[in-house]
Amino acid sequence: MKSGFSMISAKGLYFSYTGTSPYILSGMDFDIFAGEYISVVGDNGSGKTTLMRLILKMIKPSSGLIVSSAKRTGYVPQRNNGADSGFPITVYEMLNAYRKLLNVKDKDAVSENLSLVGMHGFENALTKNLSGGQRQKTLIARALMGEPDLLVLDEPSTGIDATSRRDIYRILKALNQTKGMTIISVEHNLMAAISNSTRIYHLAGGHGHICTPEQYVAEYMKRPEGFGDA
Repeated sequence: MKSGFSMISAKGLYFSYTGTSPYILSGMDFDIFAGEYISVVGDNGSGKTTLMRLILKMIKPSSGLIVSSAKRTGYVPQRNNGADSGFPITVYEMLNAYRKLLNVKDKDAVSENLSLVGMHGFENALTKNLSGGQRQKTLIARALMGEPDLLVLDEPSTGIDATSRRDIYRILKALNQTKGMTIISVEHNLMAAISNSTRIYHLAGGHGHICTPEQYVAEYMKRPEGFGDA
């Protein structure tokens, strides 16, 4: 859905890590509107992660512009070194530290966000003992701290079981539809992209093509490799 204003806008966007040709992303122009759920798809090496880093302002364009009007952006990485390591930190400690970092005054924000993702009761669990799905839900709860209006995720269903995948996408769809949160998700899971997105941004050859899920199916359904996992 479109709210009438652009949250992310790119004009004449070029990027390479050398700053010169050949470019990973070349001459890209697009708008992502507030309230949309955008899945970014494409083959390995197509520039999905690079585009995500540009949106998050981790890197700067070689030329052109990419502008965000988001008041606050939440980010869910594909993996989290703190959660994956053997460091003895609880779910509550990890989220509460992030709450303090963001200067969120509401001390109930940790428990509220954990409840939102179905992790109520796991406050005292060590992050190293969580399953992959529980870990991902915890990272989503952390990203929701401070009530972001933009949520960016890097392959949210990688390395988790089928039940957890369904839970993750149910959570994301609810955030988008009930809270109006804009979501940009780098995806390898094409079935999830088709089922959940308002639009899909397909990257290939340094260029992007944005379309509805229905248009994407019509354009790519003839591919012999199909659409991947659900």
